[in-house]
Amino acid sequence: MSDPFRETHPHVRGFDRVAEMYERARPGYPPAAVRFLAGRLDLHRGRTVVDLGCGTGKFTRALLPTGAAIVAVDPTPGMRAVFERVLPSVAVLPGTAERIPAPDGIADAVVAAQAFHWFRGRRALREIARVLRPGGRLGLVWNTRDDRHEIWRRISDLRESVRRGGAPAGENRWRSWFRGGGGPFGPVGERRFRHFQRLRPEQIVERVLSVSAVAVLPPSARRSVARRVRSIVRESGRRLADGTVPLPYWTEVYWTTRR
Repeated sequence: MSDPFRETHPHVRGFDRVAEMYERARPGYPPAAVRFLAGRLDLHRGRTVVDLGCGTGKFTRALLPTGAAIVAVDPTPGMRAVFERVLPSVAVLPGTAERIPAPDGIADAVVAAQAFHWFRGRRALREIARVLRPGGRLGLVWNTRDDRHEIWRRISDLRESVRRGGAPAGENRWRSWFRGGGGPFGPVGERRFRHFQRLRPEQIVERVLSVSAVAVLPPSARRSVARRVRSIVRESGRRLADGTVPLPYWTEVYWTTRR
């Protein structure tokens, strides 16, 4: 049997070493965005949804109130270990979007939160179509940093300097996978929601260290990134009375239907 972890992009494997940071420092998802997508995907009791690249279960938890049965899938052992601890009521399976451990037509919907850009394009879409019934729906979600905020703007510049050292870029290239017609999915709808996360300064450091491009760096380089983030927060962070820094996001929601 193949190892799904070894089949992933090398930078995805970096999440294995930062799973605990990911759980502590990554944002959840605004309830309005989750309710909206659940409506577009027609999720409710009696339906089945596959959560691909579920990570530590942040979006999986948001889906629980829908009552739908959830099949959670992730290739990374460290992420699955955290998932099992924080969400013991849902089984999480080893697997990838290109090789989903589920039978044909099992799902009414498939979701991927903060993960779809790592998939192998049209190969993944064919596999997602396989596990969806005809007329089943696919939902995609990303929390994207609002770079109008000074901390995020400076951290984005820092991330770009890291990426020039070899990390992948182009997270929006996934849109091209749906172009050209004749594929298994129809037109893609989209909507954005405002979202905020409040983090203490050291959690902001962990938030950056949990990024794949940083997670794969050697320890000395990761320490250098941490120092630079602490400096950015000291110089730019406007803290609330409880010592946290409010950080803005846009939550981007996309949906489409299997032909």
